[in-house]
Amino acid sequence: MARAEERSEAAGAAAEHVELVERYSARNYGPLPVVIAEGEGAWVTDVEGRRYLDFLSAYSALNLGHRHPAVVAAAKRQLDRLTLTSRAFHNDQIGPFLRDLCELCGMDLALPMNSGAEAVETAIKVARAWGYRVKGVPEGRAKIVACAANFHGRTVTIVSFSTDPAARRDFGPFTPGFVTVPYGDAGALEEALADPEVVAFLVEPVQGEAGVIVPPEGYLRRARELCTERGVLLLADEIQSGLGRAGATFACEHEGVVPDAYLLGKTLGGGIVPLSAVVAREEVLGVLRPGEHGSTFGGNPLACAIGREVIRILRTGELQERSRVLGERMLRALREAGLPAVKEVRGRGLWAGVELTPDAVPARARCEELLARGVLAKDTHETTIRLAPPLVIPEEDLSWGLEQVVAVLEAAAR
Repeated sequence: MARAEERSEAAGAAAEHVELVERYSARNYGPLPVVIAEGEGAWVTDVEGRRYLDFLSAYSALNLGHRHPAVVAAAKRQLDRLTLTSRAFHNDQIGPFLRDLCELCGMDLALPMNSGAEAVETAIKVARAWGYRVKGVPEGRAKIVACAANFHGRTVTIVSFSTDPAARRDFGPFTPGFVTVPYGDAGALEEALADPEVVAFLVEPVQGEAGVIVPPEGYLRRARELCTERGVLLLADEIQSGLGRAGATFACEHEGVVPDAYLLGKTLGGGIVPLSAVVAREEVLGVLRPGEHGSTFGGNPLACAIGREVIRILRTGELQERSRVLGERMLRALREAGLPAVKEVRGRGLWAGVELTPDAVPARARCEELLARGVLAKDTHETTIRLAPPLVIPEEDLSWGLEQVVAVLEAAAR
């Protein structure tokens, strides 16, 4: 009787939390009906005490899992010392962080910000300034080429080159200066880059929000060649795909491509704080002058201390190798399951997009069924389930989670 009462109280607490959000939050999200209270590694626990295996990792912000002990320890040490100075003054964490980040990326300079969208906005400003000050494009004429079905954030400038109607509806007028081409179409890219006023090509090495779309083999190499030939910057948005998610430190590595700038975020903050950066050659980031760009919290000592620990962990290459090996296992298991409800399984590293057949949609319903089985995953564009477990996930937990995915998709075809 006592246990039944405890369960009832816990369920009431969950409903209360959901009601509070529905009452006081703007309706810009439609979360799954679970209220998470604790997390460790690849697992979370809700307010009712039920455990779930995290197969989303906060869109790759939790590549190191929930509350990675070394990252939490670094955060606690810094919390006891200093958290914020602004960039009006130096602090003792930002210099070592920038050095470590540049060394990880093989670049010269880095500019720290907070959210991923801020990194993208930074890269856009830098590319335009580079176009005017280095390439010699006439003032106010710079253009940036992006890809259809992209997702780089939700600011007005960024949605100006989105092709997702939901991202643009009722938010105009939009920022000019952008051209979109089909993703993976090297011919269309070559044609767009023929315009001498183009200063940059902004691309996701793997399109995450679009459904984990991997471009055709050789596309990124050809993009690199074309950008070099035309004097155009190659900007790689590795905010989701980078820092181990795609089975390498950077997804660009799969084609041996080095961009002119990396756009990083999510995992860089260790799942504790927002931390993003643009990391580039000096010719690119060196165009900025004091006062032209900045952020009060960008490069704060707390975030930098956490970022340094994340970089230290990534330097060993162990997580990248786990992502590669476990990712191959995950993709093979999904593809060999012979699931009638599945149209296609796409992926790279420990990252998969499971596109459903018309009879098995909406993907949201399948994610709710996974939730009932103790697995957290998220749909995108109604047709695809994204799977991105933390890179620290034990093999047996990955196998169990995949069993639940297969069971749900088998039932969807009946």
